[in-house]
Amino acid sequence: MWLLIVLAWVVIWAGGTYWYLFGKKSPFSLESVRPPGPREFDQKKRDKVIKQGFSVDKVPQNLDVIVIGSGIGGLTAGATLAKAGKKVLVLEQHDQAGGCCHTYIEKGFEFDVGLHYIGQVHENSLLRIAFDQISEGQLEFQELHQHFDTIQIGLGDEKREYTIFSGKTEMKAHLLKQFPNDTEAIEKFFKIMKISAKKTHYLATLKLIPQWVSLFLLKSGIANLISPVFRLSGTNATDLANTLTSNKDLQVIFSYLFYGVPPKESSILINALLVHHYKRGAYYPKGGASEIAFHIIRTIQKYGGNCLVRAPVSQILVNDKGAAYGVKVRKGQDEVEVHASVVVSNCGIFTTFQKLLPPEIQVKHDVQERLNMMKHGRGSFLVFSGFDGTAEDLGLVSTNFWLFKNNDMDQSMDSFFALSKEDAPDNIPMMFITIPSSKDPEAKIRHPGKSCMTILTMVKYEWFEEWKDTTVRKRGDEYHSYKMRFAKNLFDWACTIFPKIKDKLVFQDVATPLTNMHYLGAQRGAMYSAEHNLERFHAEAVARNRCNTPIKNLYISGQDVFSCGIAGALHGGLLCASTVLDHIVYIDLLLLKKKLKRRKAKELAELAKKKLQ
Repeated sequence: MWLLIVLAWVVIWAGGTYWYLFGKKSPFSLESVRPPGPREFDQKKRDKVIKQGFSVDKVPQNLDVIVIGSGIGGLTAGATLAKAGKKVLVLEQHDQAGGCCHTYIEKGFEFDVGLHYIGQVHENSLLRIAFDQISEGQLEFQELHQHFDTIQIGLGDEKREYTIFSGKTEMKAHLLKQFPNDTEAIEKFFKIMKISAKKTHYLATLKLIPQWVSLFLLKSGIANLISPVFRLSGTNATDLANTLTSNKDLQVIFSYLFYGVPPKESSILINALLVHHYKRGAYYPKGGASEIAFHIIRTIQKYGGNCLVRAPVSQILVNDKGAAYGVKVRKGQDEVEVHASVVVSNCGIFTTFQKLLPPEIQVKHDVQERLNMMKHGRGSFLVFSGFDGTAEDLGLVSTNFWLFKNNDMDQSMDSFFALSKEDAPDNIPMMFITIPSSKDPEAKIRHPGKSCMTILTMVKYEWFEEWKDTTVRKRGDEYHSYKMRFAKNLFDWACTIFPKIKDKLVFQDVATPLTNMHYLGAQRGAMYSAEHNLERFHAEAVARNRCNTPIKNLYISGQDVFSCGIAGALHGGLLCASTVLDHIVYIDLLLLKKKLKRRKAKELAELAKKKLQ
C-alpha cells in the first residue's frame, strides 16, 4: 500500500516537473527568424519606432504586461513575453528608447552611450540565438579586429602596454607570450574562466527553482559537491589573484574590465566571465547600438504591443490585497493610469522600491529586506568627442584602450574615491576609450568624414550632488567648470595615445552622474545599476535576489537580476520572462541551439557530398 502511495507521488512529481520544463509552448521558433532586411537609414522612419511619444490612444487594449524602462533587460523581457502571446507595453521616461543601448546624434556625430562592444554573439552561441529570437533575425554584428583591447599601465617612461586577443586558443596563447614567467597562473585563471562560463547556468538556476530548494542545496553543501562555481561566485578576486601570481600587472589583466568595484570587493567569477565574454570575438552592432532597440521594439509591435517614450512612470499601482495592477504615467500636469495584470520594472531595484512603490508598501519589512541586499553603484562619467577627419586621417582604430596610472587597482580606487570634491578631477586613476565610428562599418555612410570617441571613468555621485536639484543643461557656471576639469584631464590623457585628435576636435559633450540620472533614469548616475560587490554574488544572495518581488505581480528585470553589461541585462530579461511565464525559456533556447547545430552539420555534409561528385 505504502509503496503504491510513494510510487504515485513520484509519478505526480515527475509529471509536474516535465510539465514545468517542457509542457508549455515555447515563445521561440526557428521559423520566426528571417534574413536581415535592408538597413533603415531614414531617421524619421526610425524615430517612429524608437521615439514614439506616449498618448492614451497609443496604449494597446487589453494589456497583459507593462514594462517600465526600455533598456535591453526590459526589451528582452517584453519581446519574449510578446512572443509568448502576452500584450506588452514598454514605457520609457526618456525621449528615445533603448536605455544604455541608445545612441544620440549631435552636430553630425553619433555616440554610443552604453554599448561599446559585445561578445558571445558568434554563430550558434546562446546569446546570439537569443538576439535572433527577440529581433527575429534582424540584428547583424560586425566582428572587430582580433586585437580588441589594449591595456596600458603606468605613465611616461614607466608605461607598459599589453594587448588582448580573441580566439578559442589565441587569447591564452597571446597572454602567455606577454607573461612567459607566469604560465601556471595564466593556465589556472583560464581554468577558472572555463568553469565560470560553463557552469554559470547553475547560479541562474538558483533563481528559477523554488527558493527553499536553492537554499537547502547551498546550506547542506550539496551545491558545492555539484560544482565549484558556487564557491567561486563568492570568492574575492584579489585574494584569488594573489594565490596565482605576485605579478601586479598580470593581476590587473585578470580584473581590467572595471565596473566601479575594486578587485578586493568583487567576485572572481564575474571578472573571469567578463574576460571570457570576448574569447570567441568582440563585436559591434552594424548600424550602431540603436539598432538593438529599433528591431526588438518592432518584434513587440508585431505581436500587438508597443513601446512609448516620454512616459515617466510616477507610481506602481498596488491594490488592497498587495498586488500590482498597473502604473501611473505623468502626462504634462496630469497622471494617467494604465492597467495590466503584470508589471515588470527594468529601472533598477532602488528606483522601483524607493520611488515607484506607494509609501505604505515601501516601508514593509520584506521590501526593506530585499533593498538591504543591494548597495548603490558608482556613478559614471563620460566624455563624448567629435572630430573632423576619418579614422585613417586621425590614426583611430576599433581597438579599445584601458588606461591605468599604476598596477594596484585596489589602492588606486580606494584613494580616488576617498578624495575631496576639489582634488578628484586632477587624480583620475583609470579610464576607458572606445571609438564607435571605427567599429561600425556603416558609420562612414551615415556620417562621412567624421569620427567620434567616448571616454569613460567611474566617479562618486557625492562630488556632483550639490547640483542635483538644477535643470539639465542649465546647472550653472560652477558645475560646467567642475565637470570640464574632469573632461580636460581625460581628453588630454587620450591625446597621449591619439595625438592627431587634439587639433581636429570640433565637438565635445560631457555626461556626469546627474546627466545619467536625467536621461537614463540611473539612480545616482550608476549606469551599471546596483553595485556588483562580492556580497551580492555569494551563492545564497544570488538565490534570494530573484525576479519576483514581495509585491505580487511585480517583477524585476535587467542588470540588478544577475550582472552588469548588455549581456548581463539581457539575461536578466530572460530570467524575468521565465519567472512571469513560470516556464524556463533557456530550455527552449538550448533546444533551438541543438536544432541549429544539426542543421549546420547537415549543410556541411551536403556541401562535402557535392564536392565529391
